[in-house]
Amino acid sequence: MASREPAGVAVSERGGRLKAVASLRDSPRFRLLWASNLFFFGGAWMQTLVLGWVVYDTTHSEFQLAVFTAARLAPMLLGPLAGVMSDRHDRVRLLMIACGWGLSAVMVVAAMTSLGIVPYWALVLSGLAIGMAHSPSQPARMSLVLDLVGRDNLSNANALNSMAMNMTQVFGPAAGGALLSTVGAPAALWISAGWYAASLALLWPLRRTARTAPPVPEPVLRMLSGGIRSIVTNRLASAVLLITLAANVFLWPIYQGFMPVFAKSNLGLDAAGLGWLLTFSGIGGLIGSVVIAAMGDFRFKGGVFLVGTAIWATLWSLFALSHLVVTSFALMAAIGVMSSAFAVLQTTLLLMTTDPAIQGRALGVQELAIGVMPVSSLALGAAAQTIGVGPTTFLSGLCLIAILVGITVWVPKLLTYGSPAPVAP
Repeated sequence: MASREPAGVAVSERGGRLKAVASLRDSPRFRLLWASNLFFFGGAWMQTLVLGWVVYDTTHSEFQLAVFTAARLAPMLLGPLAGVMSDRHDRVRLLMIACGWGLSAVMVVAAMTSLGIVPYWALVLSGLAIGMAHSPSQPARMSLVLDLVGRDNLSNANALNSMAMNMTQVFGPAAGGALLSTVGAPAALWISAGWYAASLALLWPLRRTARTAPPVPEPVLRMLSGGIRSIVTNRLASAVLLITLAANVFLWPIYQGFMPVFAKSNLGLDAAGLGWLLTFSGIGGLIGSVVIAAMGDFRFKGGVFLVGTAIWATLWSLFALSHLVVTSFALMAAIGVMSSAFAVLQTTLLLMTTDPAIQGRALGVQELAIGVMPVSSLALGAAAQTIGVGPTTFLSGLCLIAILVGITVWVPKLLTYGSPAPVAP
């Protein structure tokens, strides 16, 4: 009896010049999700730049910028609960609710900014409200990919999702910086609200997407505790989550919160210059995502994940030492390239090493690991206020490298983990 092919034809079996976009080519439903993500994250990058610049420009305080960043990222702490919701409920509907909430939150802060009545505390609350649209929806967004394309195309589809995010990182910050310099923050925020509206419209045709759901869902707390227990006892999954945790303690808060400081204080750039600095990172990330997508269902995913993350941390330490604009732009592009190894493969490896029944909860625990950013942002903000953002970033990169070495010694199997070698005919 011939085996039934999963949604989307296996990348390794189709090949050809379009191999890098196999999931987009073969799955119309994934194309809609991918396009929705493009608009969703485009709006997110524009808001991140505009609101971060407004906060730092009005307060001139690294710590107050860190408080704003912490509030924006705080909803990540809801990750495990969001993972349970992803395993219990319709994932497309959850994404539509999150997108609608984000649209409403951005419209409110855009209106306040237009009226000139947006004090610092209101910016902090707006960051929290916008964050509620992002982080709690991520487990549903990521696990829906597997529902749409199947396991064989998972690495390719995750790389294409990362590519979408990096594409928005190419033009979102550049557009946000240009709009800040020309027509101001209110216009930029209204435009980003329009991007959320487009994302919601693209999700609408997916609302009847079927997925396998448990016939009698367990109570929420039982599902949560059982899922966490299964993940913690899985050494490979635990190692991936520990790397995610370490990266979000030491480096991602710097990128999320302190780039206005690097741009304005270290490099003497204006808002448009900050936009271009982030755009170079997006260009690098786009290149890295295309490379991983083209590799398809490749071997040694774990090794690429570990080594790529170590190189990424090294580049951040070098960036911290640079005060030359050209050098900093080049390093930011390289940081973008290597960030793809981390961003794409952390989710791919977590889905590959966990049971399908608990994958929403696994992604929820991943979101919790990312959710340490509010706390680490405050700690790194206090350090940057004391010793400077450059030394703080340099030491953070070295700490992450040391942790990667320790995890490799603890779980050496991760270095060689990936798809099996192809069987010779």
